[in-house]
Amino acid sequence: MPDWRDNRLGTMKRTALWLVQEVGEGNTFTKNQLREAFPEVAQIDRRMRDLRDFGWKIDTSREDAGLDLNEQRFAQRGAAVWEPGKATRQAVAVSTSQRREILARDGYKCRSCGIGPGEKYVGTETTAQLDLARRPVRMPGGTQQTQLVVECNRCRVGAGGELAADVQDVLSRAARLPMIEKKMLAGWIEEGSRRFSEAEQLWADFLTLPAEARELVRESLS
Repeated sequence: MPDWRDNRLGTMKRTALWLVQEVGEGNTFTKNQLREAFPEVAQIDRRMRDLRDFGWKIDTSREDAGLDLNEQRFAQRGAAVWEPGKATRQAVAVSTSQRREILARDGYKCRSCGIGPGEKYVGTETTAQLDLARRPVRMPGGTQQTQLVVECNRCRVGAGGELAADVQDVLSRAARLPMIEKKMLAGWIEEGSRRFSEAEQLWADFLTLPAEARELVRESLS
């Protein structure tokens, strides 16, 4: 592995090496530490963000509420961009109009948990922030695509890396459903949301009751 101080390497490669050799995966660093390491680079923050296109996960306070505005966390190492051929695949930048279209397509809700922007996570005072995430999708036949989805800050952090979707797995499981459940699933897909039955809602409410109150409900159904 080259030394991050080797000026013959590009800035993005040196930044990746600095994260590995000086910060360490899972540890935090400050913007000032980054700028002090690369005083000659005017836009070092942007070069670090470029690493995300190669699978590097670098969290800010937007993704991790435990960080302050000056802190970032080297959450996960991606491709070894300093190796030949590993830094040639540049992801297409997302324009402002594309971002709006993707947010609207996903209903301005997190694709993973369904929370909306500014909503509080259950049992906390923390509010959700939405961003775009690149999701690997395995297509029928074994090919893989990368698709953009809306995801909240907590799901991005909690995933421990990119979530992957498998279209063939979903198709196979859907094919095994009884016809009545296939029709129910088709209805949810058509409406873009799931309708909970009264029994399902009552089950959720039943679980919130204390033990003695649950017994009253159980007796009423016998």
